[in-house]
Amino acid sequence: MALKDQITEDMKAAMRAKDSARLGTIRLLLAACKQKEVDERVTLDDAAVTSIIDKLVKQRRDSIAAFTTAGRQDLADKESAELVVLEGYLPQRMDAGEVRGAIDAIVAELATELGRKPAAGDMGRVMGVAKTRLAGKAEMAQVSAAVKAALAG
Repeated sequence: MALKDQITEDMKAAMRAKDSARLGTIRLLLAACKQKEVDERVTLDDAAVTSIIDKLVKQRRDSIAAFTTAGRQDLADKESAELVVLEGYLPQRMDAGEVRGAIDAIVAELATELGRKPAAGDMGRVMGVAKTRLAGKAEMAQVSAAVKAALAG
């Protein structure tokens, strides 16, 4: 079953269970997916839906940090509840060691392709490949740090 279909089924289940918090979050997610489909005139695949979920998760984390520093724990709790629902649709994340191994493999492939060891100036190339291979599997901030470390040393 496609991820978008699973999300739709979960929305129906939340309606039946009268779980308004979960239902609101799922509707928000489906609205973001529909907006992307309408804007770009495409049908979203699982990778595209995962990238939308990643974006929404990042927004929730940023909001939680902002609300916590502003002393609005009630809003931070609401965002945390939404975050839990959204993270349920993400695939299992890679740990730091797995990310480092994947980046090392990408750097080695690029070194073979270039005929030299990649330098800091090649970060864009490495990140481009890493984004396609690790999308949805790892946080891009973690990937970026691993790329910087691999190219620096």
